[in-house]
Amino acid sequence: MSSHLQREIDNLKKNILSLSALVEGTLQRSLKALRDLDPALAQAVIEADSEIDYREVEIEEECLKIIALYQPVANDLRFIIAVLKINAELERIGDAAVNIAEQASFLGREERTTDAFDFPSMAEKAQWMLRSSLDALVNRDAVLAHKVLLADDEVDQMNRDIFARVQESIRRHPAQLERLVHTLGISRHIERIGDHATNIAEDVLYMINGDIVRHRNREFEKEK
Repeated sequence: MSSHLQREIDNLKKNILSLSALVEGTLQRSLKALRDLDPALAQAVIEADSEIDYREVEIEEECLKIIALYQPVANDLRFIIAVLKINAELERIGDAAVNIAEQASFLGREERTTDAFDFPSMAEKAQWMLRSSLDALVNRDAVLAHKVLLADDEVDQMNRDIFARVQESIRRHPAQLERLVHTLGISRHIERIGDHATNIAEDVLYMINGDIVRHRNREFEKEK
């Protein structure tokens, strides 16, 4: 029985890492579509979302099957529960990437404004958080997972800064309200990607040592 369970867990690892790579690639293309205001690339991101949804359902069913058939305990059970939760977070990141692509497609059809917003820095930090949370998963690296938790405040502050700048731009350019609202939406979606990466890091910490660290980010700041 244990050898069969190990094979199932090894296969589950491969599947969650495959989904991780797919989601990372989708996010990269979405942010490139935003940077270049490329409607064709944005549309490709939108159309690819169904593959992420399909794989998310497959992995969920696989986790539930393993639990039902083998009744795993201890480390194996923690790993499967963590994968179930990470799987859902990855699907939500895919949704956020699609939302960014949709906003980029709209902005690509509109007249450009002179106002500049610091999406590149915010997007780079959110991508680092996602990549690092997944590296922490692969390497069972609790220290790296903690670093992801600490980085969430940086992305939150960037989102607040962009919100303030959008408010100011609306006051100065009320005719560009619709475009600026879409800009605000992009900032919010990038911020949510940081939140999902933080959730993945929390799930990794649970997988490694059984700790539930939700709502405890301030403790890690004090330890920094």
